[in-house]
Amino acid sequence: MSTEEFPTDSPATPAGALAAHDHGHAHDHAHPAEGAAHSHLDAMDVRVRALESLLVAKGYVDPAAIDRLIETYETRVGPHHGAAVVARSWVDAGFRAWLERDATAAIASMGFSGRQGEHMAAVFNSPREHHLVVCTLCSCYPWPVLGLPPVWYKSAPYRSRAVREPRAVLADFGLQLPEATAVRVWDSTAEIRYLVVPMRPAGTDGWEESRLARLVTRDSMIGTGLALAPDACEPDPATGERRSARDPGRDERAPRP
Repeated sequence: MSTEEFPTDSPATPAGALAAHDHGHAHDHAHPAEGAAHSHLDAMDVRVRALESLLVAKGYVDPAAIDRLIETYETRVGPHHGAAVVARSWVDAGFRAWLERDATAAIASMGFSGRQGEHMAAVFNSPREHHLVVCTLCSCYPWPVLGLPPVWYKSAPYRSRAVREPRAVLADFGLQLPEATAVRVWDSTAEIRYLVVPMRPAGTDGWEESRLARLVTRDSMIGTGLALAPDACEPDPATGERRSARDPGRDERAPRP
């Protein structure tokens, strides 16, 4: 499901668009309510922890199994999978067409499938249209290709403002698009998850897939960023370090309320 923001010079809203946006006694212990007030966990995290503790206590869940699942998606599965998919679409026209036609099968052909990736769709950025993904109900996210969702993706400000004012949200991430570029917002659900394919950076002709993949960030596959410039993965002559991190950390940069 998607909504769209169209450029100001657009003559009409295309058919099928869902919406257009312009985008008394002393003691030394705390009561539960007091403890909650000082907790670093939000209400949802507290509920999840309580549910997990209850399931473990009743023997329904093995803590070790939970740890293995989290470890898998934190270290073995992540945005590098999605980056490989994007890079292949940049160099292989046949694969790109397949990805556009049946993203689930195309992605699975590279060995990336599983929970939260059973039904995938790929959307392709162009000079005329930029895609942004959000889950307005919860935090539906394509785990097999992007790993675990960042904190800001699950935040209420992002989930509400991405649809209401997508250009402002992109600006929060430092991304300013030309006025002539339409912004299309895709609402990820339990039925379908989206992967944004960013535009291939100029100056990368002749690059092999593995080198191109280093330019593809997690944010660019959600739509809150662009692929990195070619020199971003080259070492700085002065320091020997790459000029730009592969994927700028934005977990603590949730959009403003």
